[in-house]
Amino acid sequence: MARASAAPRAAALTALTAEIAACRACPRLVAWRESVAADPPRRFAGQRYWARAVPGFGDPAARILLLGLAPAAHGGNRTGRVFTGDRSGDFLFAALHRAGLASQATSLAVDDGLELRGAYLAAAVRCAPPGNAPLPDERDRCAPFLGRELALLDEVRVIVALGAYAWAAGLRAISVLGIAVPRPAPRFGHGAEVRLGRYAMLGTFHPSQQNTFTGRLTPVMLDDVVGRAVTLAGG
Repeated sequence: MARASAAPRAAALTALTAEIAACRACPRLVAWRESVAADPPRRFAGQRYWARAVPGFGDPAARILLLGLAPAAHGGNRTGRVFTGDRSGDFLFAALHRAGLASQATSLAVDDGLELRGAYLAAAVRCAPPGNAPLPDERDRCAPFLGRELALLDEVRVIVALGAYAWAAGLRAISVLGIAVPRPAPRFGHGAEVRLGRYAMLGTFHPSQQNTFTGRLTPVMLDDVVGRAVTLAGG
């Protein structure tokens, strides 16, 4: 695949970002994201929620793609940027900052000055789902966005899957690009690593509170995976 030059790549990603933000393809998800915005918890009372599909963001020349499940109801669905304004983002961006991939250790709002360096962050499903559990048809409607994003991010060489759901979505996106994925599919696990064509794919437990508060995922564990991604990406 021929590599896109910087300006056309950035323009194409900007257009895709606008398309994602305007998506209303899944009625259940649209209703949920808007109902959450209409009745926020007290700590966010008076804030204007994004309440739309949440695009990916980061460096158009990224060599590392970090992939999550979906925006949080009061995180990305509120702020308009994935892993922004929630505890999972606090944990993730601290690790990215330690690795030199983020300009700061916090991600609070779209205008907070955060920049990603050599990395791009996206979600398998772009709307906050009830119970953090998209339905299979919602997953399938959203999947083409990731495939198109990955095709445009043609410098990416490492995909870091934040959880099993993202791992499966990453494998699917890679296969859409015409790269063979073994059957049975490579199994997810923390620290899992597989080479698929031009990509190395790494797995880590999701930085959810369920994992970080219980010690299932520690800062050192996440640092190890992010550090491995930097090494494989040539950083």
